[in-house]
Amino acid sequence: MRRKSLVIALVLTGVFIFWGFAHAQEWKPNKPIRIIVPWGAGGSTDQAVRSIVGDLEDALGQKVVVVNQPGGGGAIGTKSVIDSPCDGYTWASGAVKDLGTYIITGTVTTKVQDWNVYLNSANATLVSVTPGAPIKDFAEFLDIMKKDPKKISVAIAGIPSAGHSAIEAVKRVNGGDYKLVSYDGGAPAVIATVSGETMATTQLLSEQIEMIRGKKLRPLAALAPEDLSIEGYGTVPTATKWLPKVAADPIYFGIWVPKCAPKEVVETMNKVWREKVANSKALQEFARLRGQIVAPYYGEEAFKKAWPTIVNAAWGLYDGGKAKVKPDEVGMPRQ
Repeated sequence: MRRKSLVIALVLTGVFIFWGFAHAQEWKPNKPIRIIVPWGAGGSTDQAVRSIVGDLEDALGQKVVVVNQPGGGGAIGTKSVIDSPCDGYTWASGAVKDLGTYIITGTVTTKVQDWNVYLNSANATLVSVTPGAPIKDFAEFLDIMKKDPKKISVAIAGIPSAGHSAIEAVKRVNGGDYKLVSYDGGAPAVIATVSGETMATTQLLSEQIEMIRGKKLRPLAALAPEDLSIEGYGTVPTATKWLPKVAADPIYFGIWVPKCAPKEVVETMNKVWREKVANSKALQEFARLRGQIVAPYYGEEAFKKAWPTIVNAAWGLYDGGKAKVKPDEVGMPRQ
């Protein structure tokens, strides 16, 4: 009888220990969570984050506040997260290739390995010009880059940004040059091109799409592996038709939680991403309207998806003379 009682006691103890462990892994935030968008309102990062805010609030039972903090090519907002208390209540966001290359440009001393990465969508960059630009097609754009580069003024959202990586990738394979014009965010860069301040922009599809549909921008080529179909416009040819070796990586967007955050925060976010974000109707609708690909990856899978784009962007910065650190010195061998 005594042995039976001992067995029951041990079983009950194990149950309580297991319950306590499971309960300890569940994070219930008791105050609002901030997501710092290191770019201006209306850009791709801002749009991608806001598309899932409702899902995050439903899952966590707490308010999620998006704060735009542009400047320094995304560095200022990202550093503000690093400098915040590492309690799980302040997250960063953006394009993962930017997060991975701050250390290359020397703007922020951080690596992608310092963060828990949660991706939600993938984007593509387009080379687009004003409708009246004296350029017939992408072949002519490439030719002018070689023969008269001062004519090719290109609006981008700072260094590093998706637009900067795109035009540098084109330059690296095609040769020639261009006139760089930098703005604090993708939306201002696109508006600058629409208004005629610059001839072209190489920003993201989600930032250009309404202007393309409204015939205020004319896309010449997409830095994508295949031709790109845009709902409400038509097909944009892939840049690889002219430049077979050009980097045409997808641009992954998401949010980043510092690795120093409490374990229960990370475990809860993994569950939220797996059960809520992966099935988000709002994210699916955002992707449909903005020409995106739903990409709800987290953990090791997110890292594997993101790493090739980070390495290519890092070497693009180095080859373009925009790097302060050689990529292979920080664990990024040339692919």
